[in-house]
Amino acid sequence: MRCAKCGFDNLPGRSFCEQCGQGLAKICPQCGQESSPAAQFCGFCGATLSASPLNPTVSTAPSIAAPAPVLYTPAHLADRILAEQAAMESRGQSAGERKTITALFADMAGSTALIQDLDPEEARSLIDPVVALMMEAVHHYEGYVAKSLGDGIMALFGAPIAHEDHALRALFAALRMQQAMRSHSDRVRLEQGIPLQIRVGVHTGEVVVRSIRKDDLRADYDPVGHTIHIAARMEGVATPSSILVSESTHKLAEGYFEFKALGRTQIKGLREPLAVYEVVGLGALRTRLQVGAHRGLARFVGRETELERLGQALELAKAGHGQIVGVLERQVWANRASSMSSRRVPSKAA
Repeated sequence: MRCAKCGFDNLPGRSFCEQCGQGLAKICPQCGQESSPAAQFCGFCGATLSASPLNPTVSTAPSIAAPAPVLYTPAHLADRILAEQAAMESRGQSAGERKTITALFADMAGSTALIQDLDPEEARSLIDPVVALMMEAVHHYEGYVAKSLGDGIMALFGAPIAHEDHALRALFAALRMQQAMRSHSDRVRLEQGIPLQIRVGVHTGEVVVRSIRKDDLRADYDPVGHTIHIAARMEGVATPSSILVSESTHKLAEGYFEFKALGRTQIKGLREPLAVYEVVGLGALRTRLQVGAHRGLARFVGRETELERLGQALELAKAGHGQIVGVLERQVWANRASSMSSRRVPSKAA
């Protein structure tokens, strides 16, 4: 377990750093968030962290340390992640940068029941290929696999690699991993008679992205509100082979994907139930203009002269006379004109 203060790698099960005495955090197996050594439940998703008198059935066996992102992140993405860190440092944002991102959780459905009678090596041979195809789908759309959670992953889109269309990339990745999983599951079922399925949960919200460690590419981030918690819960309520998203992700991706509204669901830790949607498949729309027209474009107001000139240019173009039309916002032009006039050198008096 790595110490957040001095970076020393401690043995599993330690509560304090053997190098500097700093209290070590517990890592939630469900959402990957850190909690205090004495915590029994995760403060982000409510998952059980360790055995206690209230939870006597929890295993006390030492857990295997999750692999560092540097071990599974493609080299070209690792270079971009480090470039993002360098850019953040150059801007003097060492305390962190607030970003809207899309978080994705994916795991094997019913993995505990599937592997309970298997040898550990046989269990890994079932789980590892599934986790690998999850990671491949995320990396294909330039997402960042923040944590490997045993039989699943937690991934971020929009940080540390910035993408304006992070919600779309997350859903494209979710569909890609489900498609790859169907092919892989068919092969495993034929060879071993074992059915394999995964479930995916997605939510869009804010996080504060802090430092990215250059040695292992681990990113330190703080969720704002319930960002990571809701994404984990979307996965938790998803049925096998399904993709569930929150309302915030649905709003950004509506039109690009087809959704099925599942109504409002009570999420543990939240007072009000949240609207949940299932991703059915790709939508018929592809571009922002198509989506904007589908949702309703804003009407031109007081632009009759401009529309007439556009119509004239269109008619000339149809007649074989090429046209170029430039559009410049009046306020911008006024500001530029004012700036230019303020820089003029007054002429000398005659």
